Amino acid sequence: MTYRVVSWSTGNVGRHAIAGIEAHPDLELAGVWVSSPAKDGRDVGELAGLGREVGVRATTDAEALVAQRPDCIVHSAMADHRLMEAIEDLQRFLRAGINVVSSGPVFLQYPDGVVPDEMVVPLRQAALEGRSSLWVNGIDPGFANDWLPLVLTGISERVDEVRCLEILNYATYDQPMVLFDIMGFGHPLDDVPLLLQPGMLTTAWGSVVRQLAAGLDVELDDVEQVYERLPAPETFGVASGTIEAGTAAALRFEVRGMRNGRALVVLEHVTRLRDDLAPEWPQPAGSGCYRVMVTGEPNYTLDLQLLGSDGDHNTAGLKATAMRLVNAVPAVVAAPPGLLTALDLPLVTGRGLVG
Repeated sequence: MTYRVVSWSTGNVGRHAIAGIEAHPDLELAGVWVSSPAKDGRDVGELAGLGREVGVRATTDAEALVAQRPDCIVHSAMADHRLMEAIEDLQRFLRAGINVVSSGPVFLQYPDGVVPDEMVVPLRQAALEGRSSLWVNGIDPGFANDWLPLVLTGISERVDEVRCLEILNYATYDQPMVLFDIMGFGHPLDDVPLLLQPGMLTTAWGSVVRQLAAGLDVELDDVEQVYERLPAPETFGVASGTIEAGTAAALRFEVRGMRNGRALVVLEHVTRLRDDLAPEWPQPAGSGCYRVMVTGEPNYTLDLQLLGSDGDHNTAGLKATAMRLVNAVPAVVAAPPGLLTALDLPLVTGRGLVG
């Protein structure tokens, strides 16, 4: 069966989603939405960097794409700075009877106990009204801290703690809004950016620890957040701009799911803009990795190294997010209507992707 799919954006994730849809034998690219008038009418092969035309023109006409009633929308438009608008978009798709796989808002990967019901109930109602499904996922939050750790616990005798780490250098990640405005890099250490405002980490990644706890069939007593930052020793440049000496250049945070007074499930990020910063913090395998550590009987450590064909680990991370969504389209279309989590889907493999 062939599924007609619309890609929603051509940004850092969207361009990889287009490539993935084009490469998947069960998917047909039925349209692409763009926000920029400068991209309107251009062949999406050019916008996605495919080096060839694919015969599909990008459009700013959102209503025309919705009216096509595709089987699924791969939604990768950035939501961090426009949460309510993104939720309204998702509701509109669902109410129109269109299934959606999306990279955000990230708390929707497992929202129960994370955000107020009023942020979720309208989405569930829209899904039931349109008999459609929504699945929010990616690499992190997503595969690196849902299926990957849960599969590893399947060979445990006893689980005392599950810790999921992202250990990456973001110097080549070209997204100034995320690095500077949301994460606070390049700003004075006494400035508290959006990501580190009280409750923001537990909102963004609380879904991770709560979903893992649900997968382990336990209830958490609380979810806590802690973080630390280190300054740049001198001024240097990254893909997104300049990091002045003394401003934030390294960030480490934890979101801890607590049970009986101790951390049971921990999401930890170690983010550097230079490899030599914070040498005492956890170091990656390879040039960058996602790490799962299961403490118990026995103890396990599993490193998932990332590297794109261009030699950049950040390219691999963006592509992993896109492919996690694209490859799940058939499963999400087949699923019952509603807001889905990773715990609701069958095993999604690279079926049909062998060249």
